[in-house]
Amino acid sequence: MESKNPARFTLGKQSSLAPERHNKEAELQKDGEAVDQGVRLMYSAFEGDVGGIREALESGVSVNYKDIDNRTALHVAACEGFTDVVDLLLQKGAEVDPKDRWGSTPLADAIFYKKNDVIKLLEKHGAKPLMAPMHVNHAREVPEYEINPKELDFTNSVEITKGTFCSALWRGTKVAVKKLGEDVISDEEKVKAFRDELALFQKIRHPNVVQFLGAVTQSSPMMIVTEYLPKGDLRDFMKRKGALKPSTAVRFALDIARGVGYLHENKPSPIIHRDLEPSNILRDDSGHLKVADFGVSKLLAVKEDKPLTCQDTSCRYVAPEVFRQEEYDTKVDVFSFALILQEMIEGCPPFSAKQDDEVPKVYAAKERPPFQAPAKRYSHGIRE
Repeated sequence: MESKNPARFTLGKQSSLAPERHNKEAELQKDGEAVDQGVRLMYSAFEGDVGGIREALESGVSVNYKDIDNRTALHVAACEGFTDVVDLLLQKGAEVDPKDRWGSTPLADAIFYKKNDVIKLLEKHGAKPLMAPMHVNHAREVPEYEINPKELDFTNSVEITKGTFCSALWRGTKVAVKKLGEDVISDEEKVKAFRDELALFQKIRHPNVVQFLGAVTQSSPMMIVTEYLPKGDLRDFMKRKGALKPSTAVRFALDIARGVGYLHENKPSPIIHRDLEPSNILRDDSGHLKVADFGVSKLLAVKEDKPLTCQDTSCRYVAPEVFRQEEYDTKVDVFSFALILQEMIEGCPPFSAKQDDEVPKVYAAKERPPFQAPAKRYSHGIRE
């Protein structure tokens, strides 16, 4: 007997594709509350309680009961690595490849959480890895940069920036991973953007640009794997430090300029970053800066399919011609670079008193952030 209003099961490890995967510790019920048998089934899967699973199933609940996020007991048991529970659920007729609301399957979750015995068991029962739109049918067609997702360990993963990058271990090395979730795989524009990003990363080799290590394109979720820079981004650094010393600002500016200059010198066509802002500039172990995240970059030769919006990037650093949907070139990155340099010296973002979506209108009216720091801070003629 199924519940008319399924609950959300939030205990333990969550879906490998969920935007937030915070492990929860909580009581199954409050005093006096009746527990839905479907929730009890999932709780037993979370606890590894084979007896509880049998009891819940004998009460009439379906082995394929789904919570509000379309998670099943098999998802939960796979996340936690309880092979005996997974085996029992499969014996009782559990669907082997159900997808939750984010598109993740029990096998995808087991792979994500490195539950190797569960992976073998699910594959034995016919579970298949999620297919990606870039999947090829012949081994010789697999890209050289392809990484086996089973080699990526997200056990102690933490979010790095903007909700798109997280950390992982790959062959014992800490790396940064950007995912394209199953929920957007069907979005042709986003898959195209992912392909574009891979094409860019393959071209790039420079000490002031984040190093591309590989990608997962033959299964879902598709991912880009890059070097991990432990010191965070320029935005966080400036939040802590405030206005930087002129010498530091100049040193950082040279790092950014070298990275962006390299992109602009790409042949046969320049690479325009378009999303150059402090959170997309990362610090390495030596304190130098590297340009990162080419999510909305475009080769100059590629025609625009749709205009850039404030949902795609921070409006505060984008040149007005981009938002006016006019033709533009590498100068839009120079515009962003100048704003970042000014922010490093002033100690506050451009037009900090205004909302993000108001700033493009100000730029379009030919207004620019005022110079408020003492002139001596703008050494070497930077202000001009």
